[in-house]
Amino acid sequence: MKVLIIMGSKSDEAVMQECSNWLNWFNIENNMVVASAHRNPDKVRELMVTAKANGYGAVVAAAGMAAALPGVCAAYTSLPVLGVPLDGGLPGGIDALYSIVQMPAGLPVGTLAVGKAGARNAAVLCARIFALSNEAIATRVEEFKEQEYKI
Repeated sequence: MKVLIIMGSKSDEAVMQECSNWLNWFNIENNMVVASAHRNPDKVRELMVTAKANGYGAVVAAAGMAAALPGVCAAYTSLPVLGVPLDGGLPGGIDALYSIVQMPAGLPVGTLAVGKAGARNAAVLCARIFALSNEAIATRVEEFKEQEYKI
């Protein structure tokens, strides 16, 4: 299984590269794609409806300001969607955090911290999810724990 990292803007790549780096440490294949819920909704839909068939086991969606992307992703897939709020609107990314965490019942998005910490934790959470059915990743998760949660 692999992880699809989707972000609303190319400018989000510097933060979301942290997620990719950490997924790589856990030996989890991942791909980063720019697709905005507002500017490219058809692209987002296509990515989500084909994600499982394309071998993805989870989606990490990052966005700032209105931060609709994680919720839109969750609407189009049954895979776990983890949302990473990004700073860009109100100070500290609080607008994005509220937008991602306040999903309607039945349409969850696992919401992480704003910025790089959230990007890194999204990778760790993906590793923990995949570890439930993959012994090699489970071993890496234990190694990560023994290293005091550092790569």
